[in-house]
Amino acid sequence: MKKYQTLLFDVDDTILDFGAAEKEALHSLFKDQEILLTAEIEAHYKEINQGLWRAFEEGEIDRNEVVNTRFALLFNKYGKEVDGAALERNYRIHLEEGHQLIEGAMELITSLQNKYDLYVVTNGVSKTQDKRLRASGLHSLFKNIFVSEDTGYQKPMKEYFDYVFARIPHFSAENTLIIGDSLSSDIKGGQLAGIDTCWLSPQMKLNNTEIIPTYQIQKLDELYRILYR
Repeated sequence: MKKYQTLLFDVDDTILDFGAAEKEALHSLFKDQEILLTAEIEAHYKEINQGLWRAFEEGEIDRNEVVNTRFALLFNKYGKEVDGAALERNYRIHLEEGHQLIEGAMELITSLQNKYDLYVVTNGVSKTQDKRLRASGLHSLFKNIFVSEDTGYQKPMKEYFDYVFARIPHFSAENTLIIGDSLSSDIKGGQLAGIDTCWLSPQMKLNNTEIIPTYQIQKLDELYRILYR
């Protein structure tokens, strides 16, 4: 049986509930602007935002373009010009307050802390991820936090994982597993880096891609059966 020693965890929608944090931050931002955030506007924002992050993952645009243009693009759909960078700064303030945990995350990470080498691998803004992880109580349970903004690369780029691996003492690809919710970022990235992958899919989404994870789980506590079998 293969024994893993190094576990790489994604953050958003893997150990922290980004959906909940994002929803609260958007509502707070629009309240600041005295604009009603309708379901339609929220859906358009998510469509634009996800498209920009996919382009970032593919190396087509940089992180600054993602975060500083998404609100400008959103309001442009409704014929209104806004300062996208200014709205981003306000949104970021609200988002940093969102540190809701995914069900079972604290119990899992706490139980694994002394048995495995735990690391965070996440795309995003360093200050935001750092503040959210600290507020959640998870930050100190990881040996290191690797945020794309600090590395100069992003998941799924092999260069991102090369950066991470070079900073993990006695690293062994054979004994490393990445756990994340994104096929295009976490799972594809793990494959490009030559490590095993575990796809967390709470809705058990149908995988119509060519990106096939080593394992698939619906809830975090299912990771135990992979690690301890």
